[in-house]
Order: sequence, then structure tokens, then C-alpha cells
Amino acid sequence: MKNFALIGAAGYIAPRHMRAIKETGNTLIAAYDPYDGVGIIDSYSPDTKFFVEFERFDRYLEKLKYDKGINIDFMSITSPNYLHDAHIRVALRRGAHAICEKPLVLNPWNIDALERVATDSGKKIFTILQLRLHPVIIALKEKIKAAPKDKVYDVDLTYITSRGNWYYTSWKGDISKSGGIATNIGIHFFDMLTWIFGDVKENIVNLHTHDRASGVFTLENARVRWFLSINSDTLPKDVKESGKTTFRSITVDGEEIEFSEGFTDLHTRSYEEILKGNGFEICESKKSIEIVYDIRNQTPVGLKGDYHPFANKPLSRHPFARKD
Repeated sequence: MKNFALIGAAGYIAPRHMRAIKETGNTLIAAYDPYDGVGIIDSYSPDTKFFVEFERFDRYLEKLKYDKGINIDFMSITSPNYLHDAHIRVALRRGAHAICEKPLVLNPWNIDALERVATDSGKKIFTILQLRLHPVIIALKEKIKAAPKDKVYDVDLTYITSRGNWYYTSWKGDISKSGGIATNIGIHFFDMLTWIFGDVKENIVNLHTHDRASGVFTLENARVRWFLSINSDTLPKDVKESGKTTFRSITVDGEEIEFSEGFTDLHTRSYEEILKGNGFEICESKKSIEIVYDIRNQTPVGLKGDYHPFANKPLSRHPFARKD
């Protein structure tokens, strides 16, 4: 049984980590979040000590170590994206391995700095790349691996997950804190695509606004048209009429890869692999972080060439833009 601490207990993804800690037979000792609406902890670990002030959280962990000889083995990090770097460092200084949600950091050079800190601490930094554990995605990777090495596939990635106006008020709507649309909702897909089809040879951005982004990758074994959006107006008509608010699709040479099921236990699977020593370490994250950094810092070329068909959907005004 390992001892865990959690930073970011009120976050959207935090319950999946709480569940994973419980289902792998470990103990969540302490949790921290400046927001106190974390009743979800009762479902997984009601005895967990909870703090809304970081200083008291940190002091409690130190007192456990020196007064009771209880050490934290792992620190799970589900805080806002721009704080991941700092919170990973907290974990390492506390003598714990870090398990951090995507994106691990916002900038590629942050990876290099964290690798040095991890080496000095003797602890590891793991990230959650759950799509690599999805049976359908694993099968696709094996299929591509068995095909001729010089074959180039045509891939379309479409991911729309509707968000309301609250999104723009939160840290997620601030590109300096979230990294923007591509980082916030696309990075796990980009990791999965490069894991299967190889490194990026060319990265073109056609469109990048407050609520959508689209472009084209040339990978070693694929040409990928991609479209990401948080605007429900970009949903396909039949999806919207059915009352659904999310649409995800990946096609390879026109064939739909159906992977909408099987997501619920992937965080637990990720924890199982980490605890067995097979987790995805910090170096595994660098390619996808470089991709989204490049997307964020490019000037879109517009709707030129063979762009994703969803990219020409009517653009919308930012909900907080001036109307004059």
C-alpha cells in the first residue's frame, strides 16, 4: 500500500485520480485545493485530510514525515495547466514521485528543467497518457506497425466538446494559463497520433481562435487533418439534434476507428502500470508538448490546401468581445 497526496482536488479530472488511488489499493493521505467544494472525496476516501491553504497542506505533510515517520510515496497533480511545473517540483522536494495530468507543462524547455530536478531528487515524473492504454488504439498501433514501413495513411481527427461561457471566465479561457484549445483538449490526441504514426515532419495551422483550432500534420506514416472545438455550433447536425454535446471521430483511410467506449477505467489502468514500474515518464510527453507549443505560436495560414472540412464552419464572436 502506497501513500498518496493530491493537488487540485476540486478539478474536473480529480475524481478519476481519487478512484484510481482507491481501486489500486492505496491511501489518499492529504488533498489540497483553494476551492472547498470537494465533497466527491467522500465517495473515495472520506478520511483524507483536506486543505484550502497550500502552506497548511505542505506543513501537514512535513509533520507526518518528522512526527510520525509517514512519507508520501506519490503526489498526484490535477491543478490548472500553468501550475503543473511548480506542483511537480513540490512533489519532488517532498520526496515523492509525481503523477501529473496532461499537459505535463506548457513549454518544451520546462521538460528539460524538470528532468534535471528529477535526477537530483532521485524521483520520477509520470504523466497520464491514457489513450495509449485503450485497447482499440493499441490494436490500431499494431496494425500500422505490421503494414509496409513506407505506407502513408490519410487520417482525420475531429474532437468537439461543448463548453459554455463559464469556460472563458475560468483559467481555461486564458491561453497563458491553459495553453489554448489545442493544449487543453487536443494534446492527448496528438500524443496518440505521433505514438502510432511517428514524428511530425510538418505542422501547419489553418485556424486558431478562442473556441476552435484546425490544421494539418505530416507525420512519418500519416497525413493528419485535425479539428478541435468547444463550440456546440460546430457539432454535426445529427449529433446536435440527438441532444449530444460531444463528438469525437478518427478515420484512417476513410475507415472510422470506434473508440468512444472504454474510457472510464483508463486512469486506474494508468496507475496500475505506474505502480508496476511501467508508467509513462517525462520524456514521453515532449513530442506532444512541442506540437501544441508550435500550434500556439504559429500564425494561421487560413483555409488553404487540403484543410479539415469542419474548419470552414462559421466563426463566432468571443462571448466577452466588445460589440461596438
